[in-house]
Amino acid sequence: MTPSTVGIVANPASGRDIRRLVAKASVFPTAEKANMVQRTLTALHSVGVSRVLLSTDLGGISAAVLRALRTRRDPWPDVEFCDQDPLTESAQDTTNAVHRMIAAGARVIICLGGDGTARVAAAACGDVPLLPLSTGTNNAFPQMREATVAGLAAGLVASGEVDATRRAAVLEVTAGDQVELALVDVCGAVSPYVGSRALWEPGGLTELFCAFAEPDAIGLSSVAGQLCPSARDDPDGVAIRFAPPERARWVVHAPIAPGLVVPVGVRECRALPAGERVDLEPCGVIAVDGEREIERTAGASVRLRLDGPRCVDVTAALTEAASKGLFTRERTVNDDGYLADAGGARP
Repeated sequence: MTPSTVGIVANPASGRDIRRLVAKASVFPTAEKANMVQRTLTALHSVGVSRVLLSTDLGGISAAVLRALRTRRDPWPDVEFCDQDPLTESAQDTTNAVHRMIAAGARVIICLGGDGTARVAAAACGDVPLLPLSTGTNNAFPQMREATVAGLAAGLVASGEVDATRRAAVLEVTAGDQVELALVDVCGAVSPYVGSRALWEPGGLTELFCAFAEPDAIGLSSVAGQLCPSARDDPDGVAIRFAPPERARWVVHAPIAPGLVVPVGVRECRALPAGERVDLEPCGVIAVDGEREIERTAGASVRLRLDGPRCVDVTAALTEAASKGLFTRERTVNDDGYLADAGGARP
């Protein structure tokens, strides 16, 4: 197997926004994030990854991994910490780390965080495949995966043993000179300020655009997922217009945040073809992947693009590995009654 390098970015702040207070959102403690990194390291070593680049942070994740390096029993790849840039405790730390990892030869970026962290990492990773792991509040884009299994898939892709990536769709928001990309959804709201960023109330929402809309999603895209389901590999997204429930054509009881199922009024729902540019209503703020990002007055628009980040398909990667027998070695019984290797794939 060709030696390979994988980057791991772990956001210490993910899963800690205001929705822990206004809903029943999960909290991913630092210890669990560090444990996820360690399980990933074990899996990466087992499929031949020789080098891992790990982000640093002030929340204790990288410190816990550093301590584990001194006492571990499981074999791990060589771990290098990306500590060249001063830490700002903002999204810029993720951007800097991903850029450093790619410049150092990372062939896959594993990202621990929620939708916001995945969006920042996706914007920085270029054509290098991304594998987001859920440790956030709303996790519509990063799918819930055991870190060990995800590490196996990432390592197989990084080493070239399997070809299991897909190109994600993105929503491009333009407001004056500001351009943002959303991995899941873009929402207009009448509130005049960014404020606490996270959205958790349907009142005041005006319109929603989704790159994909799954019926079993959490967050605002779950509204569209109940009316106009759209899979991640569909060429069209979904566009809906909100209305007060008493004047809406549909009332959807949707899980817009963990532990929060509320009635949401919708007056219009349609497919959003790739490339179509839609002008947003000229008021309030624009939320990107569930968080208010842009304060605007007029002139904002959104369009669906099909040239988003390359993402590792964990199921496809391990399915291909099974078909190739990458984790299987057949053994036979020889004349003396002892088991002997019959060749084939490595164990």
